Amino acid sequence: MKILVDCGSIRDCPSGVGYYTYNLIKSLKALENDTDYSFNIYRQPSMAQWLKGSRLLPDSLQDISPLQFLPLPVTVSNFLGKSAGLFVPKFDRFWQDVDIIHGTDHYVYPFSDGKKVMTIHDLTFLKYPFYSNQIVKTYTQRIKKCLQWTDLIITFANSTKQDIMEYFGVKSEKIVITSEASRYNNNYLKSKNIELIKSKINYDFSQPYILFVSTIEPRKNIINLVKAFNLLKKNYGINHHLILVGQKGWNYETIFGEIENSEFKQDIHHLGYLSDEEVAVCYHLTDVFVYPSFYEGFGLPVLEAMTLGAPVITSNTSSLPEVAQDSALYINPEDYISLADTIYQVISQPDLREDLIMKGTARSKLYSWDRVAQETIKAYELIT
Repeated sequence: MKILVDCGSIRDCPSGVGYYTYNLIKSLKALENDTDYSFNIYRQPSMAQWLKGSRLLPDSLQDISPLQFLPLPVTVSNFLGKSAGLFVPKFDRFWQDVDIIHGTDHYVYPFSDGKKVMTIHDLTFLKYPFYSNQIVKTYTQRIKKCLQWTDLIITFANSTKQDIMEYFGVKSEKIVITSEASRYNNNYLKSKNIELIKSKINYDFSQPYILFVSTIEPRKNIINLVKAFNLLKKNYGINHHLILVGQKGWNYETIFGEIENSEFKQDIHHLGYLSDEEVAVCYHLTDVFVYPSFYEGFGLPVLEAMTLGAPVITSNTSSLPEVAQDSALYINPEDYISLADTIYQVISQPDLREDLIMKGTARSKLYSWDRVAQETIKAYELIT
C-alpha cells in the first residue's frame, strides 16, 4: 500500500508541527520492512518558491527519499479545490497507485486518487483572539475546503477532537486520536558532554532558573509568566532567573514590551532558537519548567520536560491535563498570582520537586515515536 506524507511543515528551524512531521515520517519509514506499506514524502512549494522554481530542502530532509514536489503552491490548490489533483503529472511513477495522501499540517492536497487524511493539531486560531481576522478567515476557509475531500482527521487529544466537532460539525467517527512523542528519550543526555553544551549557551548556569520553551507568541501566555516572575522576586526574594527559549512568533512585540517594563528585566533571558542538545540541557538543569499556555492541541514541551527530568507546572486547560495527568501541577493561566505561588512551592520544596520529576519520568516512558507510527497506521487502516 502506497502512502504519500506531506513534509511541507519541516523547516531548518522546526517548531511543534515540524517536529511532529519529521519524526512521524522517520518512524513510518522505519516500519516499512515490517508492514505492507511504502511511505513516500511530498512537498508543496509556497507561492514565492513556485514563482522562483525553487527546490531547496531543509538539511533534515536530505536523507529521506523518495521525495517529490507538487506542481502547484498551496494557494492555487485552495482556489482550484478538488480539480487541483488533475494537475499532478500522471506519467510520473511517484504519483501512481497512491492509496492514501496524508496532509500533516491542517491541510491535505486534493489528489484525484486515494483516500485523504488531514492532521489538525489545534484550533487556537478560532478559540482565542490572538490572531488577525485575516489569519482566522484564511485558516478556517482552508480547513473547511479540505473537509470536502478529507476521509479521516487525525488529532492528539480528546479536547481537540471535541473542538473540531463543535467548530466544523465533523462526526466523531471521522476523527482519530493518536499520541505524540518527545524528540528526546530518557537517556538522551547520558552520552553527551553537558559541560561543553553549556559553554555554547549564553547563560551563567551557576544561577538557578525557571524555564519556558516554545515559540514566543501571545497564546503561550508569557506575559503572565513575566508578571508571576516579578511577584516571585518581590514577595519571596528568589535568586532565580527566568529563561525563555524559542524563536519569535506572531505578535511577539507585546511580550518583549512586558519584559522591558519589568524591574527585574536583567534576570530575564531570551535565548532564542537553540539546538536540540542545548534545549535538552536547559530542560535537564532547570529548577522548574513552566508552560502556562492558554491552549494546546497536545503540548510537546511538557512531554519533553518530563522526559529530561524537569518538574512541570502547566495550565489546567485544553489537552495539557490529558498529557501530563498526575505528573504536573496545574494552574489557571489567567491567574498569575496563583502561578507565582505554585512556582514558589516547587522551587522551595525539594521533596515536591523530586516527586514531580519521578512521576514525570514515568509518565514520559508511555510515549514514543514508534507508538505514534503504529497508531497512525491503525488510523490508515480504518479507511482502506
